[in-house]
Amino acid sequence: IDFKGVNMVINYDLPTSAVEYIHRIGRTGRAGHTGKAVTFFTEDDKPLLRSIANVIQRAGCPVPDYIKHFPKLQSKQKKKLIKKPLTRESICTTPQCFLKKAKRKTKTTKENTNEKKKVKEDKNGSKLQTVSKS
Repeated sequence: IDFKGVNMVINYDLPTSAVEYIHRIGRTGRAGHTGKAVTFFTEDDKPLLRSIANVIQRAGCPVPDYIKHFPKLQSKQKKKLIKKPLTRESICTTPQCFLKKAKRKTKTTKENTNEKKKVKEDKNGSKLQTVSKS
């Protein structure tokens, strides 16, 4: 899929391989256009950074020295990380006020639905039926 006009990509999770990284950031540089890519990483991502840093460096972009000195990832570790990527906490970008409002709305809707489902009983315990008039 080609998305026209993409000038920035933000990776909230580090790609598991250099090929995947190239694929993700490639959305920005189509047809001679320039773009930027920002990638967030954690301490757990350090083993994956070196291969991505090499790709960035070969493309002529600056790479911080501390990343260049990370230990090289062993092939067994790399295969393991590709098969089972790191698990992360989910990220919620929705403001809390919207979440609370949606929760209240859901609660009200459920209450209304439950009220409609209730079957009224008369004093003898028999069920009352409502008859619609046409």
